[in-house]
Amino acid sequence: MYSKPSAPPKTAKPVVKKSRLARAREWLQKNRPYVSAFLLAFAVFFVYDALRPAAPRLTRKDIDKAVAEALANAPPPGSPGAEVFDKVAPSVVVISTRILRTDGKTDGTRGTGVILDEAGTILTSLHVVDKAVEINVTFATGETSLANLLQRVPDNDVAVLRVRNPPPDLIPAVLGNPGRVQTGDEVFVIGNPFGINHSITGGIVSGLNRTFKPPNRIEPLKNLIQFDAAVNPGNSGGPLLNRDGEVIGIVTGLINPTDQEVFIGIGFAVRIDTAAGAAGTPPY
Repeated sequence: MYSKPSAPPKTAKPVVKKSRLARAREWLQKNRPYVSAFLLAFAVFFVYDALRPAAPRLTRKDIDKAVAEALANAPPPGSPGAEVFDKVAPSVVVISTRILRTDGKTDGTRGTGVILDEAGTILTSLHVVDKAVEINVTFATGETSLANLLQRVPDNDVAVLRVRNPPPDLIPAVLGNPGRVQTGDEVFVIGNPFGINHSITGGIVSGLNRTFKPPNRIEPLKNLIQFDAAVNPGNSGGPLLNRDGEVIGIVTGLINPTDQEVFIGIGFAVRIDTAAGAAGTPPY
């Protein structure tokens, strides 16, 4: 048998591989708009950077001038005394009394108090209102009201009053924690010395746990805060305040080795945790 002769084999076409240069030319041809835009942007940046004037070199004089201008334009720092006064002054009252003397005539005393609540409970020193037949309270707004003596604590020279006709929107003082007070802390006193209402003085805590025997007392007062913010007659019963405007004590007296009852640098306050306890509600 004869087989059918097979067809001659087909010859494969050779594959011509493009060179890198050819491929690059082809890519550039396809992306010519983008490449042109990039080259133009680069050229513009290069020219701008070359022609841009160099930044001036800062001298010591320039720096000093800039600092001086910044300090001159900076707002002044707030005074802690001013902030304390704005915060607490509405809570401080003037206390005036009428006392019946043994000869039948009347006399009076003057002191300071601090508002404890919106109902008109006021904390002050007992020696300000002791033996008074009439107690009058003047608020920071100028409004006045008679007050009753609710509680007296002779051991701590503390008295609690309640006004009969409290004005609306009374602002109670914020009570602080005297347990955190340290010697050297900054303190302020707001009161009514010599009838000069709502005066503020400042100083520091000079000592803690002091003992002081005021005139006309048999037993001394104990566990007091000593301070050097100026106090004078009329300050008794007012608040001793920390930098945050919190009441940490109630001013009770001062030391003067002479018979003049004026300040010479040593004042005392009953701790607020002791004083406020007389009102029946602990501050903490």
